[in-house]
Amino acid sequence: MSRIQSVFQRLQASGRRALIPFITAGDPAPELTVPLMHALVEGGADIIELGVPFSDPMADGPTIQRASERALVNGMSLRKVLALVSDFRATNSDTPVVLMGYANPIEAMGVDRFVAAAGAAGVDGVLVVDYPPEECEAFARTLKAGSMDPIFLLAPTSTEQRIREVATIGSGYIYYVSLKGVTGSGALDFDDVAARMPQIRQGVGMPVGVGFGIRDAESARRIGEVADAVVIGSRIIEEIEDSPRDQAVARVKNFVEGVRAALDQIQGAPR
Repeated sequence: MSRIQSVFQRLQASGRRALIPFITAGDPAPELTVPLMHALVEGGADIIELGVPFSDPMADGPTIQRASERALVNGMSLRKVLALVSDFRATNSDTPVVLMGYANPIEAMGVDRFVAAAGAAGVDGVLVVDYPPEECEAFARTLKAGSMDPIFLLAPTSTEQRIREVATIGSGYIYYVSLKGVTGSGALDFDDVAARMPQIRQGVGMPVGVGFGIRDAESARRIGEVADAVVIGSRIIEEIEDSPRDQAVARVKNFVEGVRAALDQIQGAPR
């Protein structure tokens, strides 16, 4: 059982929801990434999604695009992201880390080299936005052979066939995109998410996390009523952007604590 699967098993046994915050590696500065990761855990994160900066992040809205731009200016690369994960693992061997990014940096490194390096660094899962499930069975097999979970996106427009494909090759959890758009855009339709969750959960047979559009503790709580996990990214990046650099870690921890407290108000299994 992977670290990700163990986390969900433990949380589901106590009726709690997983909190999965996202930050971009190298933003606002490489030396702050590991302290920010520890702050997320101290604030109540169960799994960390760590963004691999990319020059053309097509699924991301302006906030995360800016974070990628800052990280790239700071000299971040996929190898440097993996080095940051290794640094985090020096003092945290329990919290799962999921890399979220795009195919190009992985292809440039080479899939086999990437998987070996990611496993050695302590990565637990990989979500590649532009790897559709019907085209990456070999990649998923290679990740699983390296004891990492291949994680996939589903959207409001996903067909039954796409759901079946994801169920066949994915593991760990599913990331359900709550909006028809990019990260941080639009307004959440809670009723629509609630209506889709039973179908998605039954179709994939694994925990479902919901992201894209969760802005605060209240929206996180409402999503947590129907989902197994809440993913929140753009709003955390905004906290980093709006903070003096010496206050960013504390402000991120404080924000995550508020979301964690809201999720812990939920009783029982998701509806």
